[in-house]
Amino acid sequence: MRVLVVEDDAKIASFVVKGLKQEGYAVDHAPDGQTGFALAKSTTYDAAIVDVMLPGLDGLSLVRRMRADRAELPVLFLSARATVEDRVKGLQAGGDDYLTKPFAFAELSARLQALIRRANRAPEAMQLTVRDVQLDLMTRAVTVAGKTVELQPREFSLLEYLLRHPGRPVTKTMILEHVWDYSFDPQTNVVDVLMSRLRSKVDPDKTRIETLRGVGYVFKRAA
Repeated sequence: MRVLVVEDDAKIASFVVKGLKQEGYAVDHAPDGQTGFALAKSTTYDAAIVDVMLPGLDGLSLVRRMRADRAELPVLFLSARATVEDRVKGLQAGGDDYLTKPFAFAELSARLQALIRRANRAPEAMQLTVRDVQLDLMTRAVTVAGKTVELQPREFSLLEYLLRHPGRPVTKTMILEHVWDYSFDPQTNVVDVLMSRLRSKVDPDKTRIETLRGVGYVFKRAA
């Protein structure tokens, strides 16, 4: 999952970005509305977290512009303004949810997950199951053939991405864009290294994840 965070307060931005990365999200940060809009135009995101009070292009105006390009993008507003009128303005501008500062990261995370689930029209997606592999997005538990497997955050994100696209080839570039939070050379072997680590834990018999030479990888729906 790739998330755009548009927040000009360096302390809050660091808090949110660090927390999301620890949960396995790929995160891009923009310190102002114009930069945020440029990123939203050039990159596909699963959700955006936008501060209302931004220098230059404010958050409400930013989301209106983003909505013109990607009407379905889930948006969570952050704001120090807590009145009903302010929340209504945020929702009318195109926000899907509104969280007032200060806030607990756990609540932000839960609201973000809910927005992404609704956008994917998949309320059951707190658990992803393909064949004998099950991934729980809430507890971050993974089982393979009924046995618990411990994954590092990046491994968890890669497995989640594969399970969300079962039977469909995913390229190295797609993986880089959704699992990492900054640009890598598509020719780098970082994806191969991570895939090797993941396979050793969830596919030691090499029956679930197939390498498509010159294309990428696919998590097979059936043996």
